[in-house]
Amino acid sequence: MPSRNKPFPDPLSPRQADPGEPASSGGGPASARFSDQLVAVLPRLRRFARGLTGSAFEADDLVQAACERALTREHQFQEGTRFDSWMFRIVQTIWIDQIRARDVRKEEPEAEGERVGTNEPMRRVEARLGLAEVSEALKQLPPEQRVALLLVTVDGLSYKEAAAVAEVPVGTIMSRLARARVALQARLEGGGSSGSRDDAEAD
Repeated sequence: MPSRNKPFPDPLSPRQADPGEPASSGGGPASARFSDQLVAVLPRLRRFARGLTGSAFEADDLVQAACERALTREHQFQEGTRFDSWMFRIVQTIWIDQIRARDVRKEEPEAEGERVGTNEPMRRVEARLGLAEVSEALKQLPPEQRVALLLVTVDGLSYKEAAAVAEVPVGTIMSRLARARVALQARLEGGGSSGSRDDAEAD
């Protein structure tokens, strides 16, 4: 995971490439159009990442990793398609990879304790804003439902656009969204259960 002290990559400046890294289609720094699109979508990526991770620090790390991956894979972006959907997909992929890696390391309580501790100041801020319960309930949703809820209800994508990001049928997005809304409401009302995770397995 990138360091929190490391600034976001500046798509407008020449990037230091890793040795042996394949060059982009332009053979140099990111194209002006690509850079402009990346800068424009950053606020939405941060909001999406914050909803996924529940942490401002982890969201910044996630967005930075996504930007770095996008810059190294500019040649894979197809002109004429939606740039924001492509970036959302990159964020989602990296986040899922991080979740899987954490599942493998669950037996390391010290590392987990450090991660939770770094979120405490932000949680206090969220409590003052009245968002702590929502944030906590959102984090309890299965990853697939969380992605669907954030893409459609927070970022305002259509079902079709969200389905393209998640790479699933539109019907699956609608089903995940409906289950996420029910589960989120139940948790906020104090009646949360593991049913949403069981439902997720049925998608």
